[in-house]
Amino acid sequence: MSVLAGFLLLLVVVFAVAYGVGRQVGPVSPGLRPADGGGAPPGAGGHDMGGMR
Repeated sequence: MSVLAGFLLLLVVVFAVAYGVGRQVGPVSPGLRPADGGGAPPGAGGHDMGGMR
């Protein structure tokens, strides 16, 4: 049981450190948006594949 508790504590510490570093660094690319303003979700482009099955 103590091994599980130690693992969970380690997991919490790793996530806390990662969150703290992320907060310090800030957004990777602020204002990143699709060039066409959005639209259909990926994979719903409406490409006709003909008779492929």
